[in-house]
Amino acid sequence: MPTPPTNRELIRLLGENPEAGIRVLLPEGETVPPHFHVTEVGRIQKNFIDCGGTVRKSAHCQLQLLVASDVDHRLRSEKLKRIMEMSEPLFEGEELPLVVEHEDGRTIAFPVTSADCVEGTVTLQLDLPHPACLAGDQCGLSPEDSGVDRLVFQPAPAESECCSTESGCC
Repeated sequence: MPTPPTNRELIRLLGENPEAGIRVLLPEGETVPPHFHVTEVGRIQKNFIDCGGTVRKSAHCQLQLLVASDVDHRLRSEKLKRIMEMSEPLFEGEELPLVVEHEDGRTIAFPVTSADCVEGTVTLQLDLPHPACLAGDQCGLSPEDSGVDRLVFQPAPAESECCSTESGCC
């Protein structure tokens, strides 16, 4: 599985293709309407404790899209590159994975799985977000059981300090 693109990789791709259009593909294959606006680019950071008690931190670069009524609007690579470059101080030199926030009945933050330019169009491929149990070893989950649609609950070992299997937290 390829490594998801980062904020710096997107800037580089946009710079290499300044006249390219931008297309955003949703996980089911539909395309975000081409007249979308990028209304925000930000660093989203989450500090949390997993169900095993480990303090964790994660961060990503998030592009917020808005589809407005101005159907003739089209965002080009050079403009998105300028917006991305203005946001660089927020990232403090870090390369962060890309996420696109888009409303399509519900507002969802979609991870970007690939970014490439083909025939004059930069395409961002989105995927559905998948929750994961980061302390699966303490909750009796195998490493393969990372998404809720794939979880197979197993009883936690008796010596574990994880919640009981009846509690519903694991």
